[in-house]
Amino acid sequence: MKKTSPKIDNPIPAGTVQWQEIDADIAGQRIDNYLITRLKGVPKSLIYRILRKGEVRVNKGRIKPEYKLQAGDMVRIPPVRIARRADDVKPSDGLTKLLNEAVLYEDEGIIVLNKPSGLAVHGGSGLQLGLIESLRQVRKNDRFLELVHRLDRDTSGCIMVAKNRRSLRYMQQLLREGAGGINKVYHALVAGRWPNKRRQISVALLKNQLPSGQRMVRAVEEGTEGAKASLTSFRVLKRYIGCTLVEAKPITGRTHQIRVHSQYAGHPILGDDKYGGREQQPLIRELGLKRLFLHAFRLDFTTVDKRKVTVTAPLSTELSQVLQNMVEQDDK
Repeated sequence: MKKTSPKIDNPIPAGTVQWQEIDADIAGQRIDNYLITRLKGVPKSLIYRILRKGEVRVNKGRIKPEYKLQAGDMVRIPPVRIARRADDVKPSDGLTKLLNEAVLYEDEGIIVLNKPSGLAVHGGSGLQLGLIESLRQVRKNDRFLELVHRLDRDTSGCIMVAKNRRSLRYMQQLLREGAGGINKVYHALVAGRWPNKRRQISVALLKNQLPSGQRMVRAVEEGTEGAKASLTSFRVLKRYIGCTLVEAKPITGRTHQIRVHSQYAGHPILGDDKYGGREQQPLIRELGLKRLFLHAFRLDFTTVDKRKVTVTAPLSTELSQVLQNMVEQDDK
């Protein structure tokens, strides 16, 4: 089998077995993220399925989705069915306008957008266009656009996109540095009265991949096989009757971390169908809330040329209206 080195910015053809040699620019990237980026138009559920079944091999061995690629690795990618190319699907005029208006900050290497709730960051699982595919269509003059990090589909707010590989690698390194790198601040409306003294949740999280491709995360004891240590800082911003507006800062960057830590604390985020509770439904209906009340409010980071930047994303009209209609409560 002839070994070929990939062109960094081109997708991998999906019709035959492919062998890809990983070079230094890609080293450190997770295999699942690598495949999602390279197999354009392939649903994420299928990518995780071929990983789970061992059809994807690295150096002839089976690997898990979280495996981090090393320079010189040889990756075997099996034939996969490819969905209609995202390049053939055009974002609507409304989505195009929304994305153009969503830009909060931009320089030569980075764009920060205020992602709307309901828009997935990637296409797949029946969704042909996500944020990044749509952004590439809207901004055709930008030859390189890649997500620096992710937000859940139902979470709104600040999301960072790199405009060149140097910025992508730099920002992802900052993310790996944890609290000393990129500072993320979220606002969440949680059920009940969050106590002032509860300023941190330090609970390990275990991620499960369901057969459908859906991700579920649960809090587990430290030392559980496959679990990752997770830490979130919380601060009370304002109290309302029946709920609390909190600031949440994820010190680690685990999937669904703020949502699961809030649930673990006994104060699930309102509107969270996955990690909420049925007992919250009457309050949610009363407030007229139709989405998850979790918003990526602020990003603090240092650019490649060492400039310190702070970007904030205003709440959507829907979330602001919910707060305006609520009755404040004294913080005693």
